[in-house]
Amino acid sequence: MKVNFFDKAVRNKFWIYFSVISGILSFILLFNIVPEEHKECLKYFGYLSFFILIIIYLIIWCRANKLKNIDIDIDGSNVNIKCGDLFSEDGLKTIAFNEYFDTIVDDKIISNKSLNGIFINKYFSGKIQELDNFIVEKSDELDVINNQVNRRLGGKTVQFKLSTIFVYDEFILTAFSKFDEHNKATLTMPEYIEFLINFWDRVNRVYAQKTVSVPVFGSGITRIKEHKNISDEDLLKIMLWTFKLSEMKFKHPAKLTIVIHKDKIGQINLFNIKSIELGI
Repeated sequence: MKVNFFDKAVRNKFWIYFSVISGILSFILLFNIVPEEHKECLKYFGYLSFFILIIIYLIIWCRANKLKNIDIDIDGSNVNIKCGDLFSEDGLKTIAFNEYFDTIVDDKIISNKSLNGIFINKYFSGKIQELDNFIVEKSDELDVINNQVNRRLGGKTVQFKLSTIFVYDEFILTAFSKFDEHNKATLTMPEYIEFLINFWDRVNRVYAQKTVSVPVFGSGITRIKEHKNISDEDLLKIMLWTFKLSEMKFKHPAKLTIVIHKDKIGQINLFNIKSIELGI
């Protein structure tokens, strides 16, 4: 179970119900409103209340473990966090590429199982050149770090700044990860935070009042240097924190949707995320 039986958030929610029931009992006893001939029933009412409280606690705990969809408010912006399929979401859907915007899905440069690989295979099978041409045509020289990188294991040679974005139809393509000499996706924590802050800023310029859906960045094969054991829940909290720090604000009905893969939802305590909403 991802939510501990004695989880603090579960206990805090339980105390609300406990306060209500204990308040009713206290009121009855304090004002002696039960007729003398029925006072024996108070004992059984107490047993019943105790049983009900146990049931309530179990229900809260079970629901906390099964929670797969929450809405939180961050400075007036509606943020929906859910388990689902990014491609089925409305509005703009974000696909994370590497800093070269590579498009070769060969399990060496891009994995077939990655969101990036699934996107390319699903929408550009047999027409990769169309996507490559689009990226070249829409490139801004201010986003280019180096236009002639020597990559011994292959791939594109133009290196973009992290958080560079291209809006293609209903997709936002963004440069998220760096590739090392072995074509392994890596980031340091400062780079991860910088990417997020810049990403929200760039999205703010292009989203055009549409809902924007994003994955949990870093949840896949990208390695966060010196944080090998960082959890998906921690990554999600960092995303929410940087979103709050940014100037990004969604006006109703537009919203930010963070989509969690079904294989990852068991690792993220959404009940805890919801309980700390005001503290984000």
